[in-house]
Amino acid sequence: MPVSTVARRAVRVAARPFAGLIDVILVQDPVPFPFAGSVARKYADAIWTWVYRDLCPDLISADGVANGNFVATDLEVVLPEVLARVKAALAVVAQDPEKDQRLRSALGSHEARDAIPVIVSALRNRALLAKAQAFGKAINTITDEAALGVALQSMPLQDPPLAALLFHAAIGQVANPTRLITTLIRLAGNATEASMIRMGFTPVIDAILAHAQNQLHVLQPMGAFADIDLVCRSLDRFHRLVRSLTGYIEFARGSRWATVLAGVTKQASDRIEPRLRDVVSDLNQALRRGREGSDRLDDDRILAAINGVYLLSTIRECRDSLALNALFEQAWSQTGQALEMHLQRNLDLIRQYPADPVIGARLDAGIKMAEVRFNPEYAETLRRARASAERRN
Repeated sequence: MPVSTVARRAVRVAARPFAGLIDVILVQDPVPFPFAGSVARKYADAIWTWVYRDLCPDLISADGVANGNFVATDLEVVLPEVLARVKAALAVVAQDPEKDQRLRSALGSHEARDAIPVIVSALRNRALLAKAQAFGKAINTITDEAALGVALQSMPLQDPPLAALLFHAAIGQVANPTRLITTLIRLAGNATEASMIRMGFTPVIDAILAHAQNQLHVLQPMGAFADIDLVCRSLDRFHRLVRSLTGYIEFARGSRWATVLAGVTKQASDRIEPRLRDVVSDLNQALRRGREGSDRLDDDRILAAINGVYLLSTIRECRDSLALNALFEQAWSQTGQALEMHLQRNLDLIRQYPADPVIGARLDAGIKMAEVRFNPEYAETLRRARASAERRN
């Protein structure tokens, strides 16, 4: 079998454990802080392989799974028997520590073994997970805070494991998590961490933290040519989630939630920092005319510079949720100074060589960066200056 085919099959299997029925609760590595309402995808992959290969080879076609032909509707048909076999297997290993250890070894980790009950619960409550997603979307349209409070209290807060799953499914659809938190504070009577716990709102806070942590995989690796739109959206989402907590709730010093917030903030910042350090260098190399030989446009460097300026602008909006203040201020200031210098030089050059396509393209890139770094009005002024220079010649 060609290696490329094997790779494609591996991707499909990894992307759809349990035929996609529990995708809504899966999170990507890194997962330094586990939460009750979500499961790392690598653990779900391992459990899924154990289920269809070892427990249910007569019910689930391994070839069908490998080639993507075994889909959710197929799993739905056999799911009651699948869950019964999983329950029986867990009952057996619960009575025999040696068998339990063999299962952990087969799954590859203790964490994967411990995730089985969570996945079973998610499968049993898959219809509720879909309703929880719809609930999350509905929250975006509820404008009355009292109505939102009633809706939140309709969730099964008295069943924390189930509530953890449902809130994780719901938060993924919530555009403005701050509205949730301010409503919880009103219901609790104050903004302390202890009040959140006492009122049974732990699953909500955990779900917000889990989704914030789940942005980390997008931020690393982040080379010069990463999907900057995806990175910026992820960074904005991270900021909205983190600020909904740090901006409103009074966390106890050294508490679990405070530790998680500090941890994910540091990890997000560590992933962005190297790219942030390259912004000024990329800009200088992209907009500087070649010193030797014929002048030519470096399209890759231009792209890296534009991406860097977009990232810098996003970091400016999200810096309250990051630990990058000193580095950001330096990069922001130096980028502005360098950009103004290169724009002036390229305007001077376009006056001398109005038909030069390389100078024109470099100036266009600089104006685009100026629109992001400064404002659209400044960019429009530069466009008029360029047009004026060309008309004069």
